[in-house]
Amino acid sequence: MVRLLASALALVAVLPFAAEAHGPTRQRVVEKIEINAPADKVWEVVSNFQDMSWHPAIEKTEGEGGNAVDATRTLTLQGGGQIHEKLTKFDEAGKVYNYVITEVDVKVLPVENYSSRITVTGDGEKSEVEWWGAFYRGFMNNDPPPELSDEAAVKAITGVYTSGLAALKEKLEGGN
Repeated sequence: MVRLLASALALVAVLPFAAEAHGPTRQRVVEKIEINAPADKVWEVVSNFQDMSWHPAIEKTEGEGGNAVDATRTLTLQGGGQIHEKLTKFDEAGKVYNYVITEVDVKVLPVENYSSRITVTGDGEKSEVEWWGAFYRGFMNNDPPPELSDEAAVKAITGVYTSGLAALKEKLEGGN
């Protein structure tokens, strides 16, 4: 009985501190775009994990393993900086693949523990590409500086997705 009472008192003593504790929460971004091209044509461009030249921020893509699970790629960005990624799922029939960032400087992209999925669905001569990502901000402790906050992380990823999807649409609809 004494142990039970001591445990209850200890729990009551800790609760106020637990309520004040906070840290980063997992953020999510989902962007979609409709493209006037059949899903097979869109998938042909977007599915090559070793070639992300369709994205305007990417200067060069290098990698190993093709589209096999655990394939890796290094994205060199326009103006400098690199992002290292690994393919975690590739479903040719479902036109979907998942990948994670294995290494990035938060000065290049202010995120930690990033995972993403690209899906292509079709409806006749039209397609929809969905780019989904989940991640933590670049500063994992409390009170992040503005450039490593949740807002900065969401803004950066949203920018990556919207600019990439717009360029993909232009490439496929423009015949480039």
